[in-house]
Amino acid sequence: MAKEELSKTRNIGIMAHIDAGKTTTTERILFYTGITHKIGEVHDGGATMDWMEQEQERGITITSAAVTTNWNYEGVSNKINIIDTPGHVDFTVEVERSLRVLDGAVALFCAVGGVEPQSETVWRQADKYGVPRIAFVNKMDRSGANFFEVVRQVREMLGANPVPVQIPIGAEDDFEGVIDLIENKEVVWFDDQNMGSRFELRDIRESLVEEAAEWRAKLVEAVAEHDDELMERFFEDPDSITREDLLKVIRKATIAQTITPMMCGSAFKNKGVQRLLDAVIQFLPSPSDIGVINGTDPDTDEPISFEMTDEAPLAALAFKIATDPFVGRLAFMRVYSGKIDAGSYVYNMRTNKKERISRLFQMKSNKQLPRDVIGAGDICAGVGFKDIRTGDTLCGETNQIILESMTFPEPVIGIAVEPLSQKDMDKMGTALGKLAEEDPTFRVQTDEETGQTVISGMGELHLEILIDRLKREFKVECNQGRPQVNYKETITQEVELREVFKKQSGGRGKFADIQFRLGPNNTETRGLIFESTIKGGNIPKEFIPSIEKGFKEAMHNGVLAGYEVEDLSVTVFDGSFHPVDSDQLSFEIAARQGFKSACAKAKPVLLEPIMRVEVVTPEEYMGDIIGDMNKRRGQVEGMEEKNGARVVKAKVPLSEMFGYVTVLRTISSGRATSSMEFLQYAEVPRQIAMDVVAEAKGKVELL
Repeated sequence: MAKEELSKTRNIGIMAHIDAGKTTTTERILFYTGITHKIGEVHDGGATMDWMEQEQERGITITSAAVTTNWNYEGVSNKINIIDTPGHVDFTVEVERSLRVLDGAVALFCAVGGVEPQSETVWRQADKYGVPRIAFVNKMDRSGANFFEVVRQVREMLGANPVPVQIPIGAEDDFEGVIDLIENKEVVWFDDQNMGSRFELRDIRESLVEEAAEWRAKLVEAVAEHDDELMERFFEDPDSITREDLLKVIRKATIAQTITPMMCGSAFKNKGVQRLLDAVIQFLPSPSDIGVINGTDPDTDEPISFEMTDEAPLAALAFKIATDPFVGRLAFMRVYSGKIDAGSYVYNMRTNKKERISRLFQMKSNKQLPRDVIGAGDICAGVGFKDIRTGDTLCGETNQIILESMTFPEPVIGIAVEPLSQKDMDKMGTALGKLAEEDPTFRVQTDEETGQTVISGMGELHLEILIDRLKREFKVECNQGRPQVNYKETITQEVELREVFKKQSGGRGKFADIQFRLGPNNTETRGLIFESTIKGGNIPKEFIPSIEKGFKEAMHNGVLAGYEVEDLSVTVFDGSFHPVDSDQLSFEIAARQGFKSACAKAKPVLLEPIMRVEVVTPEEYMGDIIGDMNKRRGQVEGMEEKNGARVVKAKVPLSEMFGYVTVLRTISSGRATSSMEFLQYAEVPRQIAMDVVAEAKGKVELL
C-alpha cells in the first residue's frame, strides 16, 4: 500500500469488561459505515459480530470477529479494520492475540460500572503490547451513569492520564448528547427513525457555557503540556489555540501513550458512535505512523526491521486460526510489510517450510470477501495452509525475519470426555484437533492410567462452550466428567543421587551411570534448567542431550500424583559409560529413573491454581459473602466502596470455586456479581494434598 493510502488505514480493537457494550458499539459502527442496513441487537441474538450460535444464545462474545469497513472523515474515505474482542476472562486469549496485531484500541467503559476487573486485565494487556487507546464511556442513558466518576477511576485504578475531549449533556434518562470541547460546540442527536444518523452541531446552550469553558480550559492545559510551542501560547494567549492545534497535539500524545482521550455516549440509544469513529481517525495511529516492524534475524539473532510498505520484504503474523465449514481452515493474518498475492508462496519460520496461500479474504464477521492481493498494514484471512499455528511468522524465503510471538497462559481446569460410540470416537479426535488448533489455551491429552481423554481450558465457561461446539459443529455425542483442577508438582529440597541403569539380555546390553544434583528452580526462567559440569570424558558429550531429554520428559509425570512438575534445576557432575553397551537411550532411561528416585527424596509438594476473585455486592450481603469466602479457603485482600456497592477482593483456590456463581446468586438473592481470573500457583495444604493424591492414585503413602 502506498504511504498516503497507509495513512488512511486504521487497525483497531474494541476492548472492555463483559457487558460494557462492545458488540453493541461495533454493530452501530457497521450500521453507520454502511456495512449493515439493519442494526443487530445482542439481546435479540441478532448481532452481526456474534455469529456463533452459542454467542447469540448467551448474549456474549466468544471469538474475536474481524470486519473491514470504511468511514468518511472530512470528505476523505478511511479504511478501518475492526476486531470485536470478548470481555469474559475465560476468553482472555482472544484479547491477547488481537492486541498483538492492532495499532490502536477503543477502551469501552460502562458509565455505571466504571473500571471493572476485566477492564484492568485488558488495559494491562494493551500496555504490554504498547497499544495507544482512546476511551469511550458507554451507557450514559442508564440509571447511575456518571462520566466524571469513570474518568477518576481510569486515572486512579489504571494509572492512566485521561483527558476528556467531550463532556455529557445530561445523564440517565436526560442524556441528550455531548459538548465537543475541541470544536467548542454542542452535538445533539435526534431520537427518530434514522437510528441516530441525524445529529446537529450547534452553539452551547446558556446554562452549560460556564461548565464547558472550565473543561475546555482543562483540556487545553493538559494538551499544552505535551508540546513546548503550545505551552508558550497557552501562557501568552490561550484563545489563540485552534481546533487544528489541539487535534495535532492530542494525536501525537495519544500515539505516544501519554494521554487517553475520553469520550462518552450511548451505543444502544445510537448516540456518540459517529464522533467515536471521527476520533479513531483523528487520534489513533495508522500503520504509517508506526513506520517499521521490528523482528529478529533468524541467522544472527540480531534485531532487524522492515518498513511498512508494499515494496519492503514480506513480514506477516498469523494471530488466529478458525475452522470455517465452507472454506476449511482460515488463518487470520496481519501483514506488516510487503504484500501477499492469492496463489503465492510464503515461508513459515516455525516449520521452515513453504506454504501456498490458495485464496485471500477480507472479513465481514463470518463472511468472506475474496481479494487478489493484500498490502502492508492490512488484516486478512488466508486459506490453503497445511500447518499453521497462532503466532507463526510468515515471510519470504530470502529476506527472513522472526516477529515476536504471543505468550499464552496455561490452562487451569480440565474435564474428562468420552465418546458414546466408535463412530463418535473417530470424529472426536479430528474435532478436538481442530479446536486445539484454533485456541492456544485449550489442551487435549490422554490420561495414561485410565485411557480417558482430558480436555483443559481457562475456566468452566470455556470448557462448557468447547463441549457445546463439539456437539453442534462437529456432531460428536459425548459424556463429560466433573471438572478437575490442573494441579502441578514441585520439589522443595536439593538432593544428590547416583543412578545406574543396567540391562543384560543376551548380546548387547544397556548401561548408563549418572551422578547429579536435583533441586528447585528458583530463577525467573520457568521449566527445566539443565547443566553439565562433567570434565575428562567420564560421559561422552553426545550422551548429554539424552540425559537432558530424559529429565525433561520425566517432568510431565510427577512422583506424587502424576501431575506435571513445574520447575526443576538439574546439574550432572559425574558418571561413567560402557564402550559397547552405552547408548543414548540408556542415558535417557537412567535420567528418567533418577528423576523419580531423586524427587521422592526432595520433599515434593502439590501446587494448585489460585484465582483472583472480585465480588460486587450490596452492603447487606457482605457478611455472608465474606463468610462463604473463608469457608472456601479464601484470603480476603480488600474491601472498597464503588458506586454505592461494596467490592470484595480475594484470593481463592480454584478447587473451591466450582459452581460459585450459583451459590453467590443464592446468598445475594441474585444481586451480587463476581469475576475470576488466574493469579498464580501455590502450595496445597498437607491434608488437602493427601486427599488429592489419594483420589489421583488410590493411595497416600508417598506423602
